[in-house]
Amino acid sequence: MQVLVLGSGIIGTTTAYYLALQGHQVRVIDRQDSAGMETSFANAGQISPGYAAPWAAPGIPFKAIKWMLSKHSPLIINAKPDREKLKFITRMLSQCNEKSYSTNKSRMLRLAEYSRLSLKQLNLDTDLDYDNKNKGTLQLFRTRKQVLAAQQDMAILDKFNMPYESLHVNGCIDAEPALARVKHKFIAGLRLPMDQTGDCYKFTDQLVERCKKLGVVFEFNTEIKSLRLENNRIHSVVTDKQEYKADKYVVAMGSFSSKLLKAIGINSPVYPVKGYSITVPVINSDASPVSTIMDETHKVAITRLGDRIRVAGTAELNGYNLELNEKRHKTIRHVVSDLFPDAADMQQDEFWAGLRPMTPDGTPVIGSTDIPNLYLNTGHGTLGWTMSFGSGRLLADIISGNKTDIHCDDLSIQRYKKRNQTENKAGILIPAKGL
Repeated sequence: MQVLVLGSGIIGTTTAYYLALQGHQVRVIDRQDSAGMETSFANAGQISPGYAAPWAAPGIPFKAIKWMLSKHSPLIINAKPDREKLKFITRMLSQCNEKSYSTNKSRMLRLAEYSRLSLKQLNLDTDLDYDNKNKGTLQLFRTRKQVLAAQQDMAILDKFNMPYESLHVNGCIDAEPALARVKHKFIAGLRLPMDQTGDCYKFTDQLVERCKKLGVVFEFNTEIKSLRLENNRIHSVVTDKQEYKADKYVVAMGSFSSKLLKAIGINSPVYPVKGYSITVPVINSDASPVSTIMDETHKVAITRLGDRIRVAGTAELNGYNLELNEKRHKTIRHVVSDLFPDAADMQQDEFWAGLRPMTPDGTPVIGSTDIPNLYLNTGHGTLGWTMSFGSGRLLADIISGNKTDIHCDDLSIQRYKKRNQTENKAGILIPAKGL
């Protein structure tokens, strides 16, 4: 079977890899000159199944107001009116309740754990080198309120038998010795020992070479213009060079999936949420993190990647804007300097921004659509690196008609079709064109 994958980020590349393993003829199209050049390029570097949780949670609306009033806010919402942004916020707010949070987190944990196991096998099969370590994630709490809020997450982790460690200050220091220098700045932590770290871009770049050995063809420097629809099937993909035809098509273009799909009547729930990162060289290994630390107050992740430290965070709702904001730059620099002073050469920081493809409920959109030969693999938000292996493997099985290893019906875009019908009856949202 011929399959055309649109997008060569970590999601599109893993999808191509697993499809090729199953014997399909796969072609990947991307506008960049190589794979992993957009959202996958400089993400937080953490592979965190245990940290898989939706942003939409009980109490978030009130927290959001408080965040936006703080000097180093983890959330920025551009005030300019925008219909898609308003729709995304409205849908997200509707998920900020205990029942929805539990449902969504359960879905995310199911996929993230499957992805962890898939990566384990992939590493055995390929032995790629991408600054990968298996030393866990430490979620750092600065307030008692944060510790109490984490108890709900621990209950869900218990439900899925996912290991974790609830730590006092000394336990956090045992996991991350450099924190001894700033032990007065936090009171507790939650460690997820199964989590990993690694450079997503390095991995993607090397996996492309593995894909090529399996016969996958990559068409770089090729801009996708539209999907040509005939008789409720995708007939071809129109690019700036030529039209490409296949038996089945996969849209894995991250935040840009929504724009492409809208033209053929599919109302994707995915919205671009801008995130920032800096990458700095280590100058004092003893003063640096061992793995990933998530600062719960600032929502910033600090990850050791070999001789570098990657610091990533903030959520900016500002459409497809990719401008580098100096205020966000200062926030990220502040967090790493606050917890790991003298660890890195801050004068050599590389500042970057990318668009995370977010869904209102936090769960990615994976599976079939109402168009029989069109499939989606997008909407992974901050967890694309974490969920990519399971997502690609899962979709390859769906496309091949195989029995999937995990339940996946609630991961497709159909869950939003049902939700739209309910919301429209309640008069909450403008009726969608269709799914």
